Amino acid sequence: MNKNIMMDKDFVTEDSRKIPIIAESDVLVVGGGPSGLAAAISASRMGVKTILIERYGCFGGNITQAMVESIAWYRHEHTVEAGGIGREFEERAKKMGGTIKDPESTGELLDTEFFKYVADQMVIEVGVIPILHCFAVDVIMEGVILRGVITESKSGRTAIVAKRIIDATGDADIAFRAGAPVNSEPLKNRMAVTTNFACSGVEVEKFLDYLKKHPKTIKDWASKTTGKEDSIYSPYISEPFIRAKEAGEIPRDVCIESYWSGGIREDTGEVTNLNAVHVFGIDTTNVFDLTRAEIEGRKQVIWAIDALKKYMPGFKNARLRNFASVVGTRESRKIIGEYNLTGEDVMNQARFEDSIGICPEFLDAYGIVILPTTGRFFQFPYRSMLPKKIENLLVVGRCVAGDRISHAATRQMVCCTITGQGAGVAAAQSIKEGVTCRNVNISKVQRILTKNGVRVK
Repeated sequence: MNKNIMMDKDFVTEDSRKIPIIAESDVLVVGGGPSGLAAAISASRMGVKTILIERYGCFGGNITQAMVESIAWYRHEHTVEAGGIGREFEERAKKMGGTIKDPESTGELLDTEFFKYVADQMVIEVGVIPILHCFAVDVIMEGVILRGVITESKSGRTAIVAKRIIDATGDADIAFRAGAPVNSEPLKNRMAVTTNFACSGVEVEKFLDYLKKHPKTIKDWASKTTGKEDSIYSPYISEPFIRAKEAGEIPRDVCIESYWSGGIREDTGEVTNLNAVHVFGIDTTNVFDLTRAEIEGRKQVIWAIDALKKYMPGFKNARLRNFASVVGTRESRKIIGEYNLTGEDVMNQARFEDSIGICPEFLDAYGIVILPTTGRFFQFPYRSMLPKKIENLLVVGRCVAGDRISHAATRQMVCCTITGQGAGVAAAQSIKEGVTCRNVNISKVQRILTKNGVRVK
């Protein structure tokens, strides 16, 4: 233990110290959300030693931590999808009794608590080495080559080294610390973070009857669509919060409007996910902002529940069941990649020679909502996971390279799983070929993905 720490006015200076290497692997995935799970599972299926580290006590990311049940609410009759591990999440959870039918689409809603167990089983079954409660705080570099990460946990400050590393942190933490160029939207332009919550004690029949008599569509909350979305049903609730603001019970400058995922348990009177509270101006890479968002979000949830109890039929005796464990984050850092995906790409069915999977033309951000109801899709290019300047690193999930509008598509969990699976296969294949991630044979990667049920073209 290092006890020789000097402090001056602005800094604390530590003596150099030796940090124990606690594990070595072929592939190290940092972050266990949808993209990280897909990356680790696909790499391990390739027969390479794979470690998956996660800062919380469970895998699943926004599914299990932020209570996002609706992984596929974009799915309609004519939707064309990539398949792969993202679809496996749904099918496996359904088989294990961990889903209910999504009233908004042809997909399934995930039981977000049960998915913790689903994720555990999927990780263990393929031989991934899981490490929970482990936070990556720094990187190990040899020039421009990333060799590993420094972690902090109950085990202290330790190191994990690997031949290939996949950044699935959601905030491009590893890429940023390694010195890869990144960018972010100005804080005033970023999407809000959300504190989701659930209620019990709801008189379900009264609540559903109200929704039936007051149907809403996507046009009620989206400011820009293609037009074909305007008549599509949406479980959107605004009246109770408008009335509460008119009565002075909720400040008028607070953004509370509820998107109900459709999750409901009639036997226990539970509404399992209400996405109502939106806090703006939060930099999720700043611990003080995150603290403010968590506290402010919970306060606003209580305001929202009070409004529902007073103005929403069926909620008179409702009570808080639980808050989401953490605020749901929609955007922060994005890498600058070898190719930066554009809004033009995702809205015009872009095709790429290095595609590692297709994504439905599904955008939801900045007031834009486009659903893939006519079978449109774009291909996702491998180069958008390759950060500039750094070797042995792939970046997946919502922080892949792209512009503001492409982010409305790539932040979606279905696209996150596609990038994760593509990166896991590419990382493993690069090891087998003895080349860097940048030089992997992309045709071989595409053939492997296709063999594993991914639509690449």
